[in-house]
Amino acid sequence: MKLKYAWAALIALTIFGCDDNTGSLGLNMFPDSDQNIKGHLTTFDVTTQSELSGKVFAKTSIGYVGKFTDPYFGFYEAGFLTQLHCTENMTFPTIYSAENPTGVMVKDEIYLAELVLSYSTYFGDSLNACRMSVYELDKDLNKDAALYTNIDPAEYYNASTGLLGRKAYSAVDLSISDSIRKLKEFYPSVRVPLPKSLGNKIYKACKDAGKDGLSNADFQKIFKGIYVKSDYGDGSVLYVDQIELNIAYEVYVKDSTNTKVLKKKYEKDEQGNLKDSTAYGRRLFVATKEIIQANQFKSDKNLIKERQEETQWTYLKTPAGIYTQASLPLKEIETQLSKDTINAVKLAFTNYNQTNDYNKYEFSMSAPTHVLLVREKDKETFFEKNEITDNITSYYSQHNSLGTNQYVFPNITKLVSACLAEKEEARKKAGVAWDEDEWLKENPSWNKVALIPVVIQFNTSTNPPQVISIQNDLKPGYAKLKGGKDGLNPENKENKLKLEVIYTSFNGTK
Repeated sequence: MKLKYAWAALIALTIFGCDDNTGSLGLNMFPDSDQNIKGHLTTFDVTTQSELSGKVFAKTSIGYVGKFTDPYFGFYEAGFLTQLHCTENMTFPTIYSAENPTGVMVKDEIYLAELVLSYSTYFGDSLNACRMSVYELDKDLNKDAALYTNIDPAEYYNASTGLLGRKAYSAVDLSISDSIRKLKEFYPSVRVPLPKSLGNKIYKACKDAGKDGLSNADFQKIFKGIYVKSDYGDGSVLYVDQIELNIAYEVYVKDSTNTKVLKKKYEKDEQGNLKDSTAYGRRLFVATKEIIQANQFKSDKNLIKERQEETQWTYLKTPAGIYTQASLPLKEIETQLSKDTINAVKLAFTNYNQTNDYNKYEFSMSAPTHVLLVREKDKETFFEKNEITDNITSYYSQHNSLGTNQYVFPNITKLVSACLAEKEEARKKAGVAWDEDEWLKENPSWNKVALIPVVIQFNTSTNPPQVISIQNDLKPGYAKLKGGKDGLNPENKENKLKLEVIYTSFNGTK
C-alpha cells in the first residue's frame, strides 16, 4: 500500500510540475504490478465574483500621502496620522554664561522646528506639482481605530486652529543636482517648516522636567501627534517610511576644556572682533513601531461600486477597494470523489491584459505582485492576528507577469480537506439531528475563499527565503481577472474557472 501512495504522489508531482496543458500526462506511468491503481485528472467549475473590501486592517510603518485619479476607478487620496516618539529622559544642553561656563546653548530658545518626511519610493508622476499640509492632533489616537483604513482624521484635529505648516513639493526634487540624487546614500525627503513656538514648547517641557529629562509618556501629553494630508496636486503618492520632528538649537563651539568659546578665524563683528564660533545641535522625535500610526484612504465609491458590479470578470483593487471571492465546488468533490484519494488540487486565476485604452495613461496602475488565498471567514482575523500562510487554510502566490499572466496555487488539497472535515465534524456532532441544508444556510461562507492583494516580507538569509510578514497591500494597484458572476449561469462556460484535481482509485472501478 505504501508503494501505491508513492505512485500517487508521483502522479501529482509529474502533472503539476509541467505546464498548464498536460492533459493526461503521467496517468499511464504505473508498473504492471499496480494496474489496479487508477490515476485521474478531472476538473470542477469554480465561480467568482467581485466584493467590496470595505475597511481593511492596515498596521504598517509606511505613511501614504498624495492623490491619484484613474480613469476606471476614480480618485484615490491618502493621508496619515501618527504619534512621535520621545527618547526617555530627553534633555537639552544648558545655556552658556559666565556663571555656567560648561553650558553650550547660545540662546534660551530653539533655532528651528521642522518635519522631515523621507521616502524611498513613490507612485505616479515624479514631477507632478503637489502640496501637503501638516496639522497638530488635539486628541489621543485611538489604537483600535488606527488599525483600519476608515479612520476619520476630523475626530483628531481642528482644521481651523491646528495647522502647523504647508510645503509644495514634487516626488523628484529637481533643485537637487543629479550627482547628489544619484548618490547611494541619498534619501529623498520633504522638509516642512514648523512654528518655532512648537519647538519652544517641547524645549520648555524638557527643561521643566529637570535632570531626569522628559519621558515619552509626558511628551505624548504635550504633543499628541500630526496629521499629514494632501491639499493640492493629482498624480503622485509618496510612500513615507521615515518621519522625524527635528528641533535644532544653536550652540557654541568650545575648546577641549569645554569652558572657552572658540572664535571664527575670519568673520568679525561690527566692532572688529572675531565672532564666536557656533554650530547647531538637534533633538529628534521620530515615528517608531512602538507608537500609533494610521493611514486614511479616500476613493471614488461610485466608480469602485460600478467596477464591483460588473459580472463578466472580477477585480482586485488596492488599497481597500475590491477583492475576488471564489466559491469552491466542495459538495461536488465530496459527492464524486468520496471513495478516492485526492492527491493534488490546482487553482489558477488568469489576468486579462490591460486594454490599449488603459495603457495610454502614462502612470497606470499595475497588477499586485502577491496575493493571499484565505478562507472567506478568516480574511479579517488573518491580518488582525498577524498570521502567515500555513498552506492549509491560507496560501500565497506571486504574479507570473512574464509567463502565463496568472496567480497560480498549485496544490490546495489541504484546504479542500479542511473544509470537508469541518462539515463532517459538524455532522457527527449533530448526529441524527443533522440537517445539511440548514447547516449550509448557517455557514454561507463554508466553501468560499478570498483572493486579496498583499505585501510580503521575506527573510532572505534563509534558503529558500521564509515569509516573516504578510500585510494588506496599501499601494495603488489593480488586476482584472477571468471569471465573474456570469459564471453562475451554466451556459457561460467562459466565465468559470477550472479547479484541476488529481486523484487515485485503488478499487479498479474508475
